[in-house]
Amino acid sequence: MHKRDRVLLAGVVFAVLFAQVVLYPGVPALVEALGGTPAGWGGDTDAILDAGKWFLTAEFLGFVLFAGVWGAVSDSVGRRIPLVAAGAVLGAVSYLALVVLPQMVGITYEAVLAIRFLGGVATIGAFSLAITTLVDLGGGHGRNMGAAGIAIGLGTALGAPVGGQLYARGPFVPLVAAACCMLAAGGLALVVTDRTPGKSGTSPLAAALELRERPQLGLPFALGFIDRLTAGFFALVGTVYFQTELGLDAAGTGIMLGLFFGPFALLQYPFGRLSDRIGRVIPVAAGSLVYGLAVISVFLAPTLPATGLAMVVVGVFGALVAPATMALVSDMAGETQRGTAMGGFNVFGSLGFLAGIVGGATVAAAYGFGAAFLAVGATEVLIALVAFPLLLNADRQRARGDENAA
Repeated sequence: MHKRDRVLLAGVVFAVLFAQVVLYPGVPALVEALGGTPAGWGGDTDAILDAGKWFLTAEFLGFVLFAGVWGAVSDSVGRRIPLVAAGAVLGAVSYLALVVLPQMVGITYEAVLAIRFLGGVATIGAFSLAITTLVDLGGGHGRNMGAAGIAIGLGTALGAPVGGQLYARGPFVPLVAAACCMLAAGGLALVVTDRTPGKSGTSPLAAALELRERPQLGLPFALGFIDRLTAGFFALVGTVYFQTELGLDAAGTGIMLGLFFGPFALLQYPFGRLSDRIGRVIPVAAGSLVYGLAVISVFLAPTLPATGLAMVVVGVFGALVAPATMALVSDMAGETQRGTAMGGFNVFGSLGFLAGIVGGATVAAAYGFGAAFLAVGATEVLIALVAFPLLLNADRQRARGDENAA
């Protein structure tokens, strides 16, 4: 039963991420179709960056403001599955609204951004609580977060190239595909056994405030912020770089992004199990160090095949870091605080994604793509160096806890 539910929940996470990423390869075209930029606007780099920035930011603002709310509510009421299903269905409605409303009633682009925000509010509930429900399964946090990671990676790995192909059929086709995926996620969630440990006995606000008693969670939160910053960076700045500097179209961009997300997906489960055996220090600290250097190498690669190889390396070491970082949250959170803690992790992750989009686009527009790649890669290297002694201490405490439990 645990294995079945692990697969089902991984399917929910996959569907949510696929729905999100399927839009990325053609964001400039979609924004134009939704009225964000005038027809015939010229396609210059600064305009492309600005057009996509607010479209992506609106959704992630919903993530930031409501990830913790969903988690705290689930801890408070002692149920997660109904909330996962509700978030998925409401997310599907938001995608369909972007297809129907602009064509039927001609809504303004500001209204489009409002729909994106509400969609983000719904989507983060399905995503964050599905991951938290994986933690509730037991059997090793690294293993469960590896299952989440492989679902995240496969969703993004397949979403990017499939999205590139769907845009060839029309700018609204990926939105319809995203809505179908979210409805499927809601259906999968409803057949999962809800294993929430029980009510926390506190209000959602009090549950969130209890995290102040666990300052050690600041470490995985900070790591999640930086890791998701690079994802946000590639979602917009990387996409524009591949198209304007390397001459790739939407389909080619999807393939290039897939070179990162392919190994990122396939290696997360084994790397998550590895972190259960050897601890979190090496996967997170060493992985982050090489990951940051690999990000910089994407820009420095002299040829298109070399760029693709660099993206593969980014994916491999990203897969080493991601499940171990999420497992740290599970290691450090109390049993009745998992939803709140994972919600907090996703808040910081969403803030990182926003920083990657807005900050990356700002630096690229002002100083060029080279400066943007260097800034993002160097930030990842810096967090690895700062985190190393803190990770050693956290791993020692985890080992002592395991010994006491035995």
